[in-house]
Amino acid sequence: MTLLHRLVIALALSLISALPGQAFETIATHAWVYDVTTNTVLLDKNGDEPVPPASMSKLMTIEMLFEALKEGRVQMDTTFGVSPKAVSYTAMGGSTMYLQLGDRPTVKELIQGMIVNSGNDACTVVAEGLEGTEEEFARKMTERAKTLGLEHSTFANSSGWPDPGQRMSMRDLGMLSLHLITAYPELYSNFAETDFDYKNRAPANANNRNPLLSLGVGADGLKTGHTEEAGYGLVGSVKQGDRRIIFAFNGLQKEAERGQEAERITNWAFRQFSLKTVVTAGTEVAEASVSLGSVPSVGLVPEKDLQLLIPAGTSNGISADVVYTGPIKAPIAKGAKLGVLVVHRPEMEDQKIDLVAASDVGPAGFMDRLLTAFGHLRAQYGM
Repeated sequence: MTLLHRLVIALALSLISALPGQAFETIATHAWVYDVTTNTVLLDKNGDEPVPPASMSKLMTIEMLFEALKEGRVQMDTTFGVSPKAVSYTAMGGSTMYLQLGDRPTVKELIQGMIVNSGNDACTVVAEGLEGTEEEFARKMTERAKTLGLEHSTFANSSGWPDPGQRMSMRDLGMLSLHLITAYPELYSNFAETDFDYKNRAPANANNRNPLLSLGVGADGLKTGHTEEAGYGLVGSVKQGDRRIIFAFNGLQKEAERGQEAERITNWAFRQFSLKTVVTAGTEVAEASVSLGSVPSVGLVPEKDLQLLIPAGTSNGISADVVYTGPIKAPIAKGAKLGVLVVHRPEMEDQKIDLVAASDVGPAGFMDRLLTAFGHLRAQYGM
């Protein structure tokens, strides 16, 4: 039998005294904002709809190269050749790191060329260097995306060049960014670089277009994108104090709007939500009934602190349910998972945390078991 207990969590939340949080209205056609620290989606506007990602899809190419580095298939000083196809991107007018036939860029230089210069030529060199052809690399990109749980991503090329087969959702871009941050911490710092000039060929406007990097707000990545079909977009990450947010958006009409919207999202995400420790590890939040145990109940405690993002001024709307299937049959080991604490916040996703046994519970003695069995018989037969 599943039992549910309703709690009102007010201890930590009573400390909140800010003005009520306001719903955020973005001018982007598609947007997704995520608080990494608390695993909370703050904004979802058409976040699962596959759309043209433009150069933001270079993050998948970068991930493929980072994986090759991590597995030892290439090194930072490994060099790749430059094909006529790679060079052709310069003539077509797309973003480039200004590679030429005969160049032998290193993996390190190609990473900088993809991130800082957004080089389509650099992406093609990486694709051909790792898989032989860009077509095969794009196929592997799609496979890799599915492995990473990106459900709305398909790839036709390595650079984000317009193609009906090149699609990603804003959620996928956000989750890919989280993967890059957590899986490759020693390589992620490349996303904060602002200047790179391969062989002194690049003009000033070929440097990193991420507008947040120069604002001193804690931004450390990731990638801009723009095509006529996709509009202006950005996938970014900002860390302030104990919190990190990741966001992705596209569909803006002007480059200036991209920078303004990125800053608006950052300010809203950090200023309209408070990070609170609602329940500390080991604090008993409920008791679960025990069957055939040495005691009739066992305390339920979270095994780690529960931190929540609370919209400013909404502490009165917070409640929680403790859910477990009981009575729980003894013996029970301390630390065994027995239930879940589900916290409800106004206009936000529920937050869940496992609850474990606060102590060991041994089996009941012979007489206790006998009395319990007799009680069941009386209840069943009206004795």
